[in-house]
Amino acid sequence: MIRKSVTWGLLLAWAANDAEEWFTMAPWSRKNAGGGAPGPVWLRREVSTAHARTAIALMGALMLAATVDGARTGGRSRLYQATLAGFGVHGLGHLALSVRQRGYTPGVATAPTIVVPFSLWAWRALGRAGVRRDPARTLRDAAILLPATLMAVHTGADLLTSTREKKRPG
Repeated sequence: MIRKSVTWGLLLAWAANDAEEWFTMAPWSRKNAGGGAPGPVWLRREVSTAHARTAIALMGALMLAATVDGARTGGRSRLYQATLAGFGVHGLGHLALSVRQRGYTPGVATAPTIVVPFSLWAWRALGRAGVRRDPARTLRDAAILLPATLMAVHTGADLLTSTREKKRPG
């Protein structure tokens, strides 16, 4: 039997990481937009607070779905395992971007303290509980899921916030 902390912990660890991003993404982008910031487009251009928080909310819905699926299947869900692996890899991405930026980037404070350690612990806990894992398949799934999800939530945030911002009076 898998402990609830292994599956539901994914949502909690994500919430800690994204709480940091909730407060830092928009202000950081205002200071660093167009300045040669590395990485994905949402780190190279200014994003509004509305965009950042909408993207985080959309990602939260996806993380909740993966967590529920993981809890329902005792960690055996392919979606849960790919999301767990993608979450850990995304934590390494935070660290790499900050090294390349030579400074702080949104989410980097919780990447080495929560994201990466939780992901490694949960992956090992699945194995100790006898849950079948296929690391090669899971990493392949995560390599597809992570960029697709990030692109989807930021595209969705663009669509949702640009409509709202256009409707707002001057």
